[in-house]
Amino acid sequence: MLELRKDIFADERDDNLNEIGKGTQRQDMLGHVTGASTYFDDHKLQGMLHLKVLRSPHAHARLRRIDTTEAERAPGVRRIIRGADVPVNLNTLLSLINFGKDDEPSLAVDKVRYKGEPIVAIVADSPREAFEALAKVRVDYEPLPAVFDVEEALKPGAPVVNETYPKNTFVYHDLYDHQKLRFGDVERGFAEADHVLEQRYQMSPIEHAPTETNGSIAAPDTNGRYVVYTSTQALFFSLDTCAKILDVPSNTFHFIGGTVGGGFGGKVDTLTEPLAILGAMLTGRPVRYQLGREEEMQFGSPRGAERIYIKDGVMRDGRIVARKIRAYFDSGAYTRLSSYAVVKCAAHLPGPYTIPNVYGDIYCVFTNRTPATAMRGFGVTAMDFALECQMDKLAHLVGIDPMEFRILNAYRDGDMKAHRREAKNTALIECVQVAAEKAKWPLREDVKRMSSRTDGGGSRATISPTPREPAPQRAAASQQRTTYDRAPPVATQPPPSPTPPPPRPSTPAPSHGATRFSSVFGTRRR
Repeated sequence: MLELRKDIFADERDDNLNEIGKGTQRQDMLGHVTGASTYFDDHKLQGMLHLKVLRSPHAHARLRRIDTTEAERAPGVRRIIRGADVPVNLNTLLSLINFGKDDEPSLAVDKVRYKGEPIVAIVADSPREAFEALAKVRVDYEPLPAVFDVEEALKPGAPVVNETYPKNTFVYHDLYDHQKLRFGDVERGFAEADHVLEQRYQMSPIEHAPTETNGSIAAPDTNGRYVVYTSTQALFFSLDTCAKILDVPSNTFHFIGGTVGGGFGGKVDTLTEPLAILGAMLTGRPVRYQLGREEEMQFGSPRGAERIYIKDGVMRDGRIVARKIRAYFDSGAYTRLSSYAVVKCAAHLPGPYTIPNVYGDIYCVFTNRTPATAMRGFGVTAMDFALECQMDKLAHLVGIDPMEFRILNAYRDGDMKAHRREAKNTALIECVQVAAEKAKWPLREDVKRMSSRTDGGGSRATISPTPREPAPQRAAASQQRTTYDRAPPVATQPPPSPTPPPPRPSTPAPSHGATRFSSVFGTRRR
């Protein structure tokens, strides 16, 4: 039974609560437990076609030739879709907020960069006919060297996974190949420490394994619009992404979601909607595109594998005086959301502890593996695991109880964080004390009397002198950031001077991006 310790935050609490502290039934719970909830696949539309995709058997290969001649004559086939049929066949989710370059095709054109990458889509009367036609597609591959390890991918001469990022690292702000955190002089801290401990932590990719695999149904609606039933957990991200890929105004679509069927982050990417809609556009009929279980594991994004090195300097009395972290996030072949996970990770260093010297380098690395994405606290969970394992090892090294060791190093109100922000409303000490009490874990009396509200600030609130590093050179103009909105067409020849310019229209003509609603900023982009 959870016990609320109201006394700890008595002067900050408002107990006049409406929802917290009492049971409230979710509005969709009854439908879920009785089997009455409607999922996207429950919509059976008249004349519905089925879309299936040919996927790469290679982790890295050039596409020499794709022959669909025999597949086009297969029974039931209504349409074959290749990369050239996709209006904007390059995208990344976060380009919607001008964060990163478009780097992932809907259908591969020149080469494939991971096993399971889509190459050709076939729309047929039935799933079986679509699969049988896929078996008749002939692809001539030229296998290429592949790289599956983040540190191997960063070595000189490593295979280039994604030509958008030729050094196999995501580029932040068109300038930095990784995220940094610098606070104090970490090398001086190590020199002063009584003990130095360096450890390596390696995480594995984790499949979300939703009960309902990713999928969607797109159907022509009235007035040239399309209704889309989808399992996405990011409805407006998907709507905007489809408008971009298909190069139409976002009000072309009516997206219907809401019942995800298990997401956990694995349904934030827009995986099936663009091709399902394109199939409906090209055939004029409803099209269903759902991943099978094997496809879900090959094409649906897992949690990314992360490799973390932590080096700590600690005094005999238990104070951590220096922490150096180097981490690599395996993004797989394309960005999806790994670049954002790295930002979150850097913001989380060095954990909830007051350390006067901190040094962090966090990389988003491309390899020939399935692209990674969000999953429950991504960017933070793995780092937390590594940091807390390290805390246990440090406590053992200096012979201090692990809970008392955490209390000794925990933030107090008024301390300075490594991100140069004052710590406020801290509560780790009280949380550890309550956890110890519940677990009947003995703490010394003086440790039981410690508080997050005392002994903070003072020398712990100073910003440590930090050695400056040379600023990197800005990237060449060819590596400028990809923007979401398209610029208007630029005339290649200036108009003849005697000819007056045409009259300006009273309102701007509709174009891609001009009328799109941003679900991120809540404003219309222009």
